[in-house]
Amino acid sequence: MQTNPTHTSLVAVGDSFTEGMSDLLPNGSYRGWADLLAGRMAARTPDFRYANLAVRGKLIRQIVEEQVDVAAAMGADVITLVGGLNDTLRPKCDMGRVRGLLEEAVEKLAPSCRQLVLMRSPGRQGPVLERFRPRMEELFACVDELAERHGAVVVDLYGAPSLGDPRLWDVDRLHLTAEGHRRVAEAVWQALGYDPEDTEWHAPMPATLPPGWAARRVADARFARRHLLPWIGRRLTGRSSGDGLPPKRPELLPYEGPAA
Repeated sequence: MQTNPTHTSLVAVGDSFTEGMSDLLPNGSYRGWADLLAGRMAARTPDFRYANLAVRGKLIRQIVEEQVDVAAAMGADVITLVGGLNDTLRPKCDMGRVRGLLEEAVEKLAPSCRQLVLMRSPGRQGPVLERFRPRMEELFACVDELAERHGAVVVDLYGAPSLGDPRLWDVDRLHLTAEGHRRVAEAVWQALGYDPEDTEWHAPMPATLPPGWAARRVADARFARRHLLPWIGRRLTGRSSGDGLPPKRPELLPYEGPAA
């Protein structure tokens, strides 16, 4: 990997992870690791351009159908692709189909950019991760194989102890906090060959006293009411949190930073 490279453009493809939930800005929009990464790259390169096609809730089929061809046509220096994890969390998941769609995406995106970036997505430690770990690791094995075949960079967030820590996850237990997104941006930054700004982004967080039993039960009840039950409702009715939402930043335009 080239050290301190020059990139003139970035296109991000994916779902809520790439959209930036739950890194909430004061105006109600989301920032996230891809925006942070674009800001760093723009600070080094005049007229740097950035597009973010991600939409929350998207399955890998929707990412391929709605985002991949658009991203490939933009001719960016760097394209990031993260997808398939939403599929693995569904009760019924055809992993063969997921692998095939991911392969289709990589085969289209890799030749269209100077550097394709793939990721082994982070997982919050807990019962949900343990339940779906075999599917996730099957997905990540596919990511590794495709990266080797097509010359893509793989950012291993799944193997980073810090990003499994529940303290870096929002109350919905599905999305990273602002600090979590900052660490992901640092990980991708380093994977692209830039000098580190935080060499310990992956290291375990300092230990703190865990919340007591009563506090955990209150948090569990709040999580179930505000997040788990609505999520189950959407699954039962075939709806998605991203239904009707446009891409976050659909055009490859000069990056001027997030809105205040």
